[in-house]
Amino acid sequence: MTASARGLFRATGKKSKPVPRLMLDGSIERVEHLEREKDDFYPTPPEPTRALLHAEINRLKEFGTIWEPAAGDGAMVREMESVGLTVRASDLIDRGCDADIRSFYDFPVAPARAIITNPPFSECGWGNGKARWLKHALDVLDVEYMALLMNWGWPGAGGLGPFYAAHPPARVYLMRWKIDFTGQGAPPMLNAWFVWDRAWRGETVLRMLDRKDARQSELFEAAA
Repeated sequence: MTASARGLFRATGKKSKPVPRLMLDGSIERVEHLEREKDDFYPTPPEPTRALLHAEINRLKEFGTIWEPAAGDGAMVREMESVGLTVRASDLIDRGCDADIRSFYDFPVAPARAIITNPPFSECGWGNGKARWLKHALDVLDVEYMALLMNWGWPGAGGLGPFYAAHPPARVYLMRWKIDFTGQGAPPMLNAWFVWDRAWRGETVLRMLDRKDARQSELFEAAA
């Protein structure tokens, strides 16, 4: 389990039945364990997507279609469509957003040149997934543009150094507020958008996003 996945896991606040644990003094203590959401499903609140669209809308308008390959219940799809973008949605599980029910890894060719998604955390780190998800997108599908919502600490994960050096993002947007993925308050971590863009030439650019960057009215004006 990656650090980011553990953070989400803690944030759910759901608890399983107490499990007995032997203590050092020989006594038995029953410890409650937090439960993960089914299928690691954590819908993305609207603000992070709106903030990215605020920053990247001019570039995104250059693509005929945006692919959301981990569409879930369509949270990101709805935000992108609201500013006039055409979106192709897919997911491994049907959650009622009219997505193609198909594994990301079953796509030998990308259905669009640009991806925006909140990817499966466990397959983007090194410890479990060996960056499998990112390698499929950048090496196999060879997409032109990809924006992924991930834990701010993702680049520092052990083992990711060579991958990050081979695939440096064009832009990184640190969100200066903690995203509440569960709706239960007290989110545990900072997140960022990591944007790979083959049209970019140069070093990775670090930018900040604030809640004010999620102003929907300005997005509609920019998309017009």
